[in-house]
Amino acid sequence: MELLIIKTGKDYIRVKDDNYFIVQLDKASVFPLEKLDLVKNHESSLKQQGFKDTCIKKLILTEEDL
Repeated sequence: MELLIIKTGKDYIRVKDDNYFIVQLDKASVFPLEKLDLVKNHESSLKQQGFKDTCIKKLILTEEDL
């Protein structure tokens, strides 16, 4: 499974109620690849609000038996 996530420096972004929060990976917002335009809009908004070093990353998840 592939998902999109927004990273800022070493941290990640959570999008909640049109607000942005800096969080660790386990609390970050993730988006399906089909929402790339939305994620780009979020990234643009973050940059306008002064967040530095923001970028969009693709998470690749795999599932294995334990």
